Amino acid sequence: MYAVRLWSVRRARFWEAFYRRFERAGLAAAPLLRRIGLDRLERPTAALERGVKGLLFDCRMCGACILSHTGMSCPMNCPKQMRNGPCGGVRPDGHCEVRPEMRCVWVQAWEGSRRMAEGQRILELQPPLDRTREGSSSWLRVLREKAPVSPRAP
Repeated sequence: MYAVRLWSVRRARFWEAFYRRFERAGLAAAPLLRRIGLDRLERPTAALERGVKGLLFDCRMCGACILSHTGMSCPMNCPKQMRNGPCGGVRPDGHCEVRPEMRCVWVQAWEGSRRMAEGQRILELQPPLDRTREGSSSWLRVLREKAPVSPRAP
């Protein structure tokens, strides 16, 4: 997993463009998905998301994905689960103080963000993690938040 995660971070620009298209497709499909029922789709979508993002980004399914802000490096892989930058214990060679065999997630995030078109998003402050969302689909959360709800016809 670790090697694939590093590979994905090195291709952050590609994944950023891919996610942008994926989000647009999801928003376009939102009316149909709402008719099916987003709650009904939660379990299969979360399972698919866990498989795909787990393989590519070593995703921890926090339910509040910020890969597009962190250079496609999942901050939940940080042993201290830092969501707004490194802890200050980054070794001079860029490795983690807790797991010296692992490069700091935030060093990777910074490098990945430099490759992205919207790389400045790494500077945005992230809210604390809502632990009640763990295991849920962040893809469906985006649909719930961004897709307009069409008014029902009388």
